[in-house]
Amino acid sequence: MIKIIAVLCSLSAPGNCHEQIVTTSDFADVSLQSCLMGAPQLAEWMNQHPAERLAGWRCVIGQQARRGI
Repeated sequence: MIKIIAVLCSLSAPGNCHEQIVTTSDFADVSLQSCLMGAPQLAEWMNQHPAERLAGWRCVIGQQARRGI
């Protein structure tokens, strides 16, 4: 399973950023290549969360602990 971990920043407080796993069951078909290129599903997820700005993302295979920002 490939997880997409996004770095999101609040539009109202740009310095307020956090990591969010945006992978759901809808992302079951995400390939590593698709993830590295900015999976279309990530854009769709961002459209559903208009109060945040995507500052970056990374692709993780399997389980991985969260990193601090």
